[in-house]
Amino acid sequence: MDREDETLLERLLMAHGPGGQEDEVRDICRAELERHCDEVTVDRAGNVIGLIRSTEVSDPATGIRVMAHLDEIAMLVKKVNDDGTLQVVALGGAQPISFGACPVDILSGSTLPGVLSFGSMHNSGNTSQGRDVLAGDVQWADVHIVTRRSAKELTGLGVRAGTRVVLSKHWRKPFQLPNAIAAHFLDDRAPLLATIKAAHGIARRRDQLKQDVWFVCTTLEEESNAGAMYAASHLPGDTTIAVEVGPVLAEYQTTLSADPIINTGDEKGYYSREIVDGLVSAAKRAGYAAQVALLVDFASDASAVMSSGISSKAGCIAIPTENTHGFEIIDHLGVEACAATLVEFLVGNKATAEAVF
Repeated sequence: MDREDETLLERLLMAHGPGGQEDEVRDICRAELERHCDEVTVDRAGNVIGLIRSTEVSDPATGIRVMAHLDEIAMLVKKVNDDGTLQVVALGGAQPISFGACPVDILSGSTLPGVLSFGSMHNSGNTSQGRDVLAGDVQWADVHIVTRRSAKELTGLGVRAGTRVVLSKHWRKPFQLPNAIAAHFLDDRAPLLATIKAAHGIARRRDQLKQDVWFVCTTLEEESNAGAMYAASHLPGDTTIAVEVGPVLAEYQTTLSADPIINTGDEKGYYSREIVDGLVSAAKRAGYAAQVALLVDFASDASAVMSSGISSKAGCIAIPTENTHGFEIIDHLGVEACAATLVEFLVGNKATAEAVF
């Protein structure tokens, strides 16, 4: 990954983006897509939509929607306790272990500091919380957020049931490993970067484009896929491609490398054979060996759109990722490999990845 991409990825990682409040991430993606697309808009669901038109006259139904999501796993305030601590529940697929005891930002109009707490470790297990913590079976009922403010003060500051709570910017910076990058929220910030890079590559090769391409940065993927379903129902095209992170697990025979994962199916259904085959071939043309996997415990915007009957064809390409929904790790060439594969799929020719960027 070059320095420019590293800088953009860090900006995306540092931006708050809980479902329903993706504004900081949305602003970055909109500005970046405006550099490469013919037209960029934000729809009524909050999705950023960038269009690159084919130079050929084509049937609008042949358009392809490429989707990566803006939102991140986070927390919601369930209750403001009398002592000023907060009870929280998951927003998306978060688990307490996803974050650990850590600093958080409480988004109540202004940004308030807090600390996600499991309680003191020096306990004898006399309370249910203590027993769960000691056993390593920590649930959301076992944790709370320390604010050091009174309940009355918090109410005055707009903290209430439904207020979003996210990992603090204090803990969002990426961490470098040999030939790898680690951070919270590479899901889905790394795929967003790959999508932006793909838009750049397509803009440079638009003369080879045989159909319009819609680059869609979606809202609310982690909770309900609502943004993707809204966008797909309002945009032309019959093919939807999700750009995701994919789990590195022995059960899926996936490895932590640059080679993209091409998903054949997930909990919402099986992806279109012709799209899967097309993505595998595109990876080969881009110089990579696709990791073809059936990701059973998984879902994406594309599978949600197809299973709802909005899209007739769907596929999913994923950046191999260790520690999904935790402190995630990707290969330092994973984003580039994903972007290059997307470009090859969208233009359908045999040029090398080096010619794309």
